[in-house]
Formats: sequence, structure tokens, C-alpha cells
Amino acid sequence: MKRSAEIAALEQRLGHRFADPERLRRALTHSSMSAPGREDNQRLEFLGDRVLGLVMAEALLSEDRGASEGQLAPRFNALVRKEACAEVAREIDLGAALKLGRSEMMSGGRRKMALLGDAMEAVIAAVYLDAGFGTAKALVLRLWGDRIARVEEDARDAKTSLQEWAQARGMVPPSYTEVAREGPDHAPVFTIEARLENGAAARATAGSKRKAEQQAASGLLDKVTNG
Repeated sequence: MKRSAEIAALEQRLGHRFADPERLRRALTHSSMSAPGREDNQRLEFLGDRVLGLVMAEALLSEDRGASEGQLAPRFNALVRKEACAEVAREIDLGAALKLGRSEMMSGGRRKMALLGDAMEAVIAAVYLDAGFGTAKALVLRLWGDRIARVEEDARDAKTSLQEWAQARGMVPPSYTEVAREGPDHAPVFTIEARLENGAAARATAGSKRKAEQQAASGLLDKVTNG
């Protein structure tokens, strides 16, 4: 398969040149774009999820040799959840290379968390099939960067702490509302408001919804606990 400029540019961002670029093309093809003779990325997503899981399980065991299963499980979940995959996908501008049907294209599919997360898993599988587990592992560790080192903090995050604070006082869990979105599709900036049923609220702005939610939750927690 001849490389398109788009595929070549993504290979550079990934740091891997495919022996068979067709694997990467398939990893980028959403089901809305599939057709007879053109496979979508769902099977690769299934495989990539397992490859990512093994890489993260190994990394966590190596990072903290004294951690119990109960400590490792939430850290693992924080690293492999769809939001984390989508965040990494945004950092390498994976959305720009997605192959989407018209309906998904028109509805902003290139910035949807689920589509980005699925495609990131599919790309991991494509690298695994193209060059083996060692190369896929190196890719994941490079792209996830310091997330592994800081995952204990992320696993017990501000949103969790705020929810526990609310529940301890008989309140329903806090709500999170997107009140603004700015910037281009490939680099959006979100403003999120966290609100408790007693009316207390805080807003934060960040380059991903998850980060904005975390920062809003942190600000609201500080407000209700420190006045």
C-alpha cells in the first residue's frame, strides 16, 4: 500500500514506521466508513485493549513492587480507561487522521472521546501486529509518559474526593456541565462547571474535559472544605 501524506505524518507522531501501512489505515477506519472489502477498526480495538492492559499491568507491578492487588486495580483502571486513551490520542492529533463516514464527520466525530479512545487502542494493536509486543510496549510507555508515575494520585482524584464529601453529607453526587468550548477541533479547550445540590459551584478550563472536570472538582472541594 502506498503511503499517503496523512499516514506518513501520523507515523512520525507515533514514532513507528509501519512495515505494512495498511494496518494503520485499518486502525483509523471507523465503522461508519466501512464497506465491502474495507475493514473497520473494531477487531483491532479489541486486541489493542488487551495489549494496552498487559503493558500497563507490567508497568504498574514494576513501578510499585509492594503494592497490593487492591491498590493496583484502581491505578490500572485509570490508565486504560477510554478517557485516558482519548487524551493520548488528542496529544498526537489522532483525530485528524480518522476515516469517518459523513454522519460522524458532521457530528464532530474527530473530537469524540469514544471514537478517539477506540482508535488509540486500534493503533496499539496495529503496531503490535506490525512489529511485535516489544515495539507496541515501547510505543505505549512513550505515549503514556509520566501518567504511570502519577497514577496513584489520578486514581484517587478530586472528583472521587468531592463525591465522597457530598455522600457523607447525604447529598447526591456533584454534577459536571460543559459551559463553554473554544479552539480548533484538533485542540479544543473546555470550561466545565462542577456543582453540588446545595448550590456551591466552581469552574475550570483545560485542554480535555477530564482535566477540566478534575480541576473544577478540586476548586469546589477547596471551596466547601476551606470556606
